[in-house]
Amino acid sequence: MPSPAEKRATFRKLHAQGCFVIPNPWDVGSARYLQGLGFKALASTSAGFAFTQGLADGAVPRAMMLAHFREIAAATDVPLNADFEGGFADAPEGVAESVKLCVETGVAGLSIEDSTSDPAVPLYDFELALARVRAARAAIDAAGGDVMFTARSEGFIRGRPDLEETVRRLKAFAAAGADCLYAPGIKTRDEIAAVVKAVAPKPVNFLMSAATELTVNDLAALGVRRISLGGTLARVAWTAVIRVARDIAENGKFDSLAGTMSNPELNAFFREDVKKR
Repeated sequence: MPSPAEKRATFRKLHAQGCFVIPNPWDVGSARYLQGLGFKALASTSAGFAFTQGLADGAVPRAMMLAHFREIAAATDVPLNADFEGGFADAPEGVAESVKLCVETGVAGLSIEDSTSDPAVPLYDFELALARVRAARAAIDAAGGDVMFTARSEGFIRGRPDLEETVRRLKAFAAAGADCLYAPGIKTRDEIAAVVKAVAPKPVNFLMSAATELTVNDLAALGVRRISLGGTLARVAWTAVIRVARDIAENGKFDSLAGTMSNPELNAFFREDVKKR
């Protein structure tokens, strides 16, 4: 098992050139399976994990989320990026405290959002958002500086799809020390290209949350360095379960079980996976 320092060095190298997909597991089993498919890094999903706890996205307490990071990081050989939401604090000092605790879980990277979770005022004021990024950067540096820091501007998924403001924030976050920049919700080629150009040469994460004609090669050509799926894979799993369960509950039929992966197939994977640990 690589050490946290080795995983962090590997994670930084992945961002140096090219383009890679970083899928989002929601528990140890999904993390081990995705690693087994050959993905070079993984990212947690706040939504996917929240659903496993019977909670809405954003409702998981900090201690529970930190324990989740620690568990996934310890169970996998590849780097883990932590979806740390808003840092579980409004004030920069609180963000710094949370980031310190997050680094201690063994993650290779973490992200901090500029969303307030308040629909009436969905984004932190620009200066406060910038201060929060600076606080996160300082906390990472105080812990050794090797954790990859992603700063997110959430306007496009919080009802404020303003490309000019998003770019302004991402440029400021980059200047304040973010290693990677992320604007979840941008979709068009023009939006993607504008974000990539604005923060270059720093890498950009793109969120793939729905079926699209864009491929990995297309996004690489636009300059995207990292492609994550957020809670999408977890929603794929929930979609399959709910579709089948509804059919059974409402129609008394089991036709929708057709094509289901068998127990022996899953058992075979996890038996071999255990042997490799």
